Amino acid sequence: MDVGNHLVTGCAGFIGSHLCERLLEDGHTVTGYDNFSSGKMEWIEELKKHPRFTLIQGDLLDPEKLKEVVAGKDVVWHLGANTDIPGGTENPRLDLEHCTIATFNVLEAMRSTGVKDILFASSATVYGESISLPARESAGPTLPVSLYGAAKMACEGLITAYCHLYDLRAKMFRFGNVIGARMGHGVLHDFIVKLRNNPKKLEVLGDGKQVKPFFLVEECIDGMIYAFTHSDAQYDVFNLGTDTSTNVMEISEIVMEEMNLQNVEVTTTGGARGWPGDVPKLEYDITKMKTLGWQPKHSSSEAIRIAIQRLLKHL
Repeated sequence: MDVGNHLVTGCAGFIGSHLCERLLEDGHTVTGYDNFSSGKMEWIEELKKHPRFTLIQGDLLDPEKLKEVVAGKDVVWHLGANTDIPGGTENPRLDLEHCTIATFNVLEAMRSTGVKDILFASSATVYGESISLPARESAGPTLPVSLYGAAKMACEGLITAYCHLYDLRAKMFRFGNVIGARMGHGVLHDFIVKLRNNPKKLEVLGDGKQVKPFFLVEECIDGMIYAFTHSDAQYDVFNLGTDTSTNVMEISEIVMEEMNLQNVEVTTTGGARGWPGDVPKLEYDITKMKTLGWQPKHSSSEAIRIAIQRLLKHL
């Protein structure tokens, strides 16, 4: 990838802050854009000292400001969105505004300023429960069961339409469960917090049999960059994750091992889902990324152990 001028929306988030670090390491100039609704200033304190990094605090729902920020950029990495899937159930406008409308505003800013390349953080939640596993990008119809998944699906449709109508170029990535340091929520984070508060008891949401593919944040970023630099398609969608999965009970055991805890009473709240909109089982087909020449270095369980070790140092 030629050295360029990049915009990262959601720059102060878990994935966004790591992405900014990688882009700077690769020699790019980076502008970060965030409203800090979920991102943390502490995660980008070192970035702010870098001569090739500029932070702009703003909202993706402010189209005029967004046009000013997008203008002159070579690439837009669009990661900014609501990250609280259960919260979106309680406030149905959350994902509509902060995923779908926000993405429309980004695309309009690109169209009006002549910026052509967008990399979009979609999600495996677009698959819902209606498809056979392992999930492939060509599976359909995709019928999401969460408002977050529905919003991400709508964003993918908007992006492909803008590519077709206005000659944009896009790579869309359906992430598995991305894990690592700086996680502010999620099963690994929640288990650690619960066990620090009470090392004798752990409550697991659902029945503990939920199965998901987990992979490290640096491998997520590496995969995005690899697809951007190796795929010639004008627009395309990729499953980005691992083709191995781990269930929630196995995660609890790894957390307890890494925390050196024994004789912990583990209870479940019952039911197949951990929360409304949760997809109890997801297995990934990453053949498309493998054919391109990329795959993660760690299995789901290996990634979980590494991420827990990092979280224990920082939480």
